[in-house]
Amino acid sequence: MHEMSHALAGVLTCGSVERIELDPDEGGATHMRGGVAWITLPAGYLGSSAIGAALIACGFDANASKIACLDLGLMFLLTLFWARRSVVAWLTIALMVALILICWLVAHSVALRFLVLFIGVMSCMYCLWDIVDDTLKAKKRGSDASEFAKVVKFGSSRMWGELGGVGAISLRQAPFGCSFLVAVSLFARIV
Repeated sequence: MHEMSHALAGVLTCGSVERIELDPDEGGATHMRGGVAWITLPAGYLGSSAIGAALIACGFDANASKIACLDLGLMFLLTLFWARRSVVAWLTIALMVALILICWLVAHSVALRFLVLFIGVMSCMYCLWDIVDDTLKAKKRGSDASEFAKVVKFGSSRMWGELGGVGAISLRQAPFGCSFLVAVSLFARIV
C-alpha cells in the first residue's frame, strides 16, 4: 500500500510510473518520471495510513468489508501492472487474494470482517514502524523522509519523518472516531 500510494500520487500529479520494486528485506521503491516530488514522497506514509484507517472503518460491517476488498483487488491489479517483474509482488498478491476469497465465503463473511480489520490495523501500524525504521534509526540506505528533505532543502530527514508520523497518526485517528460511530449505530440496530 505504501508504494501504491506513491504511484497514485505520482499519476495524480501528472507523473508516469515506470515500475514498482518490492523487496522483502529492503522494502520497496517506486520509479517514476515527473510528478510533484513534495506530494509523491510523503504519500507513501500518509496514503498507507489513510488506507489502513479506511479499512478499519469498513471492518465493522460485512458489506463494507466486501466493498473494501473489491477496492483492495483494484489496488492489487494496479500493483501488478507496475510491478509485473516482481516475483514477491505476484506471490504476495496471490496469497492475499486466496485469503480474501476464503474469508469471503466462510460464515457469511464474518471472517472477512476480521481480515479487513487486521489488514487495516497492520497498514496503520506498519506505516508508523516504517517511519521509525527509516528516520529515527541510523540507516545507511535512503528513505522517503531523506529524499523529501533534499527536495524541500529545509530540515533534516528526522524532522520530516517525525512530521510524517504526526500526519499518519492524525489520518489514522479521524477514521477511528468515525468507526466508533459506525459501530455504535450498528450495535443499536442489533439491540
